[in-house]
Amino acid sequence: MALPDYEGWACFVAVADGGSFTAAAAALGLSKASVSKAVTRLEASLGITLLHRSSRVVAVSTAGAGLLDEARAMVAAATAATEAARGDRVDLAGPIRLAAPMSFGIKVLGPPLAAFLEQHPAVQIEVALSDARSDLLAEGIDLALRISSMEDSSLLARTIAPVATSVLTSPAYLDRYGTPRHPLDLSDHRLVGYGHRDKVFPIRFHRAGEEATVVPTGPLFANNGDIVVPLLLAGSGIAVLPDFIAEAELASGALVRILADWSLPSSFLHLLSPPSRLRPARVRALSDYLVQGLKQSCTGAHAHHLALGRP
Repeated sequence: MALPDYEGWACFVAVADGGSFTAAAAALGLSKASVSKAVTRLEASLGITLLHRSSRVVAVSTAGAGLLDEARAMVAAATAATEAARGDRVDLAGPIRLAAPMSFGIKVLGPPLAAFLEQHPAVQIEVALSDARSDLLAEGIDLALRISSMEDSSLLARTIAPVATSVLTSPAYLDRYGTPRHPLDLSDHRLVGYGHRDKVFPIRFHRAGEEATVVPTGPLFANNGDIVVPLLLAGSGIAVLPDFIAEAELASGALVRILADWSLPSSFLHLLSPPSRLRPARVRALSDYLVQGLKQSCTGAHAHHLALGRP
């Protein structure tokens, strides 16, 4: 049985990710001719076309697209093994791509990343903040933070901590419209929709065997909490938000919790990584660092959750 053509696979992945042989050659530190020769050799050994070439464009073939994720995983595993053999465990160095939700990244991630880089100055972290879900394999992402109730996934997941969530509004809103005493009262209020999805979903409340479901009716729906906070501060509505998004406003009293004796569905902060368990030491080190450092950061002011017996 012939050994895998690791160079050919690495060149194929680099061309697919870079969009051209020129970009792949620059990323790999090889000549354009060497990259082209390696891919051609791989295609000949497999008996299939991985890349369609023209004078102006390079495109991944259907066969190549079907193999691309496995090829990326193979290259990542070989890279991780090489770096471990070179002593990367002792002297951490090199790039890490980290994806995270926009608000969480802005409000929480800065200090722990700064502290990690202070300890490991030869590491370079590229942070991609977005409320859209990243495709870790397709985008070459090493680690991704997500806040969700984790569904089944082929990705490796480490649960860091629960994320405290509350029903928030401003004192000015309550003075003007009154204070809801039951979740069903929210149907008569300006309940803002928030979440990482394409449409509004019902909000389910629980209390001592009692349940209540409410559907946000506006005046706004957003997939990012930072745009919701100014609306609440202006006295224009009520929203269910993670505490960390409005931690400063809650501490100052500019926003307040209501319906605090009701529980909301649990969500958790997860750290995801591609399915290969063989990762560069720098990636493992950052993963461990974030899991430990973020355990408390995402919970916000959570004493009332503990009093209710929430996780």
